Amino acid sequence: MLLKLAVWLEVYFDFFRVFHYLTFRAILGVLTALLISFLVGPPMIRHLSRYKIGQSVRDDGPQSHLSKSGTPTMGGALILVSIAVATVLWGDWSNRYIWVTLLVTLAFGVIGFIDDYKKLVLRNSKGLSARYKYLGQSVFGGAAAVFLYATATVPAETQFIVPFFKQVVLNMGWLYVVLTYFVIVGTSNAVNLTDGLDGLAIMPTVLVGGALGIFAYASGNVHFAEYLGIPYIPKAGELVVFCGALVGAGLGFLWFNAYPAQVFMGDVGALALGAGLGTLAVLVRQEIVLMIMGGGFVMETLSVMLQVLSYKMTGKRIFRMAPIHHHFELKGWPEPRVIVRFWIITVILVLSGLATLKLR
Repeated sequence: MLLKLAVWLEVYFDFFRVFHYLTFRAILGVLTALLISFLVGPPMIRHLSRYKIGQSVRDDGPQSHLSKSGTPTMGGALILVSIAVATVLWGDWSNRYIWVTLLVTLAFGVIGFIDDYKKLVLRNSKGLSARYKYLGQSVFGGAAAVFLYATATVPAETQFIVPFFKQVVLNMGWLYVVLTYFVIVGTSNAVNLTDGLDGLAIMPTVLVGGALGIFAYASGNVHFAEYLGIPYIPKAGELVVFCGALVGAGLGFLWFNAYPAQVFMGDVGALALGAGLGTLAVLVRQEIVLMIMGGGFVMETLSVMLQVLSYKMTGKRIFRMAPIHHHFELKGWPEPRVIVRFWIITVILVLSGLATLKLR
């Protein structure tokens, strides 16, 4: 929106040419989303508290969590509002990548909102059934995959890239749709599983989202892409604005979600942010790098899968409780220690993912 206004004003004032720079608009996206979070956060938390839209805590989990019962939830709506406003203000409306990423994020947020609403407002402990939740994810994830495949303009958009090897490029054809679907839906659920402690999910999301912004900027610049040996994706650089908005919104939410949390994200935020990260990785052709940088999300998901598989096959549990962050809590780790150590692991993994830019 404001980009179009700046283009019109630059005819009269040279200063407005600065809005053509992606980095400048990305910074504005960060600051705008952060400001919205700070302004909207407190009244939203008060509103959620007034209507008693609070978290119910399982009594079979860590005893330290019992004190969190009643903490306002559905705070992920704050993140989505901040991302949407900042992206619409500073993004290029003619760029389909921006719209696909934003719409997928918001669509998965709607699924999460319905689940949270049924659990917290209608007091239906089951929320949205797993069948319908997965159906919604499949519809939106599949639609995005088909759209991206149908509208691809260059071969690189649908090729599978293997990090560390410049020449390993696989033409996927219609298998691109399958891969895209699983990346979006899988990442959405992985982030949702991670969202169990104060700030545990949002900080890794910010770190991975910021790193994917670097990949987007490099992929959208023909000179950087050629120098780094990554696929050149025309106009993918515009995704930096969305990534900036995600970083700003995430940091703004962390202000209220840091231990001890004043508000929880809920499915409305976790499902949406995971889908957004998955879509970003698909668009910049870095699905494997996403698994590296989001190794924390992968570990949480695998812990649940292994726990269920082990219990069904042997009747025994591998972990004291899954996802794995609860296992460490039940071993006696204080919650802040679990959170910060997971953050440190994510920083290491994100740096490892960024290193693939040169190790090719």
